Amino acid sequence: MPKHTFDYDLIVIGSGAAGSAAATIVARAGKRVAIIEEDTFGGDSPNWGNIPTKSLLHVARIYDEARHANRFGLRTSTLGYNYPSIRAWKDLAVKRTGAANNRHFYENNGVAAFQGKAHFLTPHEITVNRRHLSAAHFLVATGSSWVTPEIHGLDTVPYFTPRTILETLRPPKSLFIIGGGEYGVEIAQLMATFGTKVYIAEQAGRILPHQDAEVGETIEKVLTEQKGVTVLTHSRVLSVEKEGLTKKILISRAGTQKHIKADEILIAAGRQPNVDAGLENASVAYTAKGVEVNDFLQTSTKHIYAAGDVLGRDGHTHSALLESKIVAHNILERTKTSPNYTATPGIIFTTPEVATVGLSEDDCRRRDVSINKAVAPLSIISRSNTADFRDGFVKIITDKKGVVLGGTIVAPHAGDMIQEIGLAVKHSLTAAQIADTPHAFLSWAEVIRVAAQKLV
Repeated sequence: MPKHTFDYDLIVIGSGAAGSAAATIVARAGKRVAIIEEDTFGGDSPNWGNIPTKSLLHVARIYDEARHANRFGLRTSTLGYNYPSIRAWKDLAVKRTGAANNRHFYENNGVAAFQGKAHFLTPHEITVNRRHLSAAHFLVATGSSWVTPEIHGLDTVPYFTPRTILETLRPPKSLFIIGGGEYGVEIAQLMATFGTKVYIAEQAGRILPHQDAEVGETIEKVLTEQKGVTVLTHSRVLSVEKEGLTKKILISRAGTQKHIKADEILIAAGRQPNVDAGLENASVAYTAKGVEVNDFLQTSTKHIYAAGDVLGRDGHTHSALLESKIVAHNILERTKTSPNYTATPGIIFTTPEVATVGLSEDDCRRRDVSINKAVAPLSIISRSNTADFRDGFVKIITDKKGVVLGGTIVAPHAGDMIQEIGLAVKHSLTAAQIADTPHAFLSWAEVIRVAAQKLV
């Protein structure tokens, strides 16, 4: 039989982290590659996710430290800020990464770039802007979008998402956040630092409900005691409505109902995979929770792969990049490989930062794994005194033989510190080996050694 010929060897649907690596790697291998983007080239992370959010959080942290520096003998009573200038800094940081709105990057690397919504017609053919394109392989990397919860009146009231609030001209006087996950708490701290009165409503019993209990408790303490945030756990939003220039929110909490007024509302109640791409026409199995794949990231139609948020997994940018590289390998090589998620860290960029790696205590409980654990508060090390910062801890979890299974850090620079515990998880090191490793005096990392020492 004659061999099928296609327009491309690979068509990537989505130009974010899950699509970009595969597109460029396969193109550099001499293959014909096209990439299709419905929204802004570069995807979520550089345009309206990690990069701009963390740029603003960096400014907020500096401003907050300076504002409270009178305890060190610094005169800060006249300190202020210019929010348009802060936004300009955010835009510069986004521009510097080179990954935002980067259509030309793909074209310069030999990748054909198309703007529009891709829709499968057959397992080997899609349409985009009424143009038909075919490929031997596909990568579905369409990402995810913010969920709009079913709340009475929400369709009549303007509201922010974590994407749109980054473009506000100034911090609102008051903000009601629906959702106490990582995006909710990051934006709560950001806006509260610049003077916004913030409320967070979370249905679970604590904010950051997917983290171990100590994490949510510590961050709630910081938000409420230092930033004046009102945290409303066990709370469900029943309705919203306009009232003059403000919004009136009706919540149910502990069996009672109450109204709260706020200038603005932010919806940060979770994300859902973008699976509206005609996948059924390509016989690709999926649900509302995401596209189904095997260990090699192949869908039920083997020449079609999927990666990133569309899988409905953890949503880390570094995980999406890993998966994208795996897809490239599996398309180019005969011997297929699987992504190894062992020791993949997660970071929440509050102050203090939250970083996790490996199994959490809740994970071990669900798996019925017998563990030992140790928690060391930041206040136990000298750096907490010289920096006058005590809100945080390190928790290390081991199996009964002392092998490190996971860890959690709540501390300044936790995202940098977590790599040590990640290395231990990756290579099955013991708490004793961490404790025996010299840690620099007056570094925050000393608290890791102290926690490990408790397990020896």
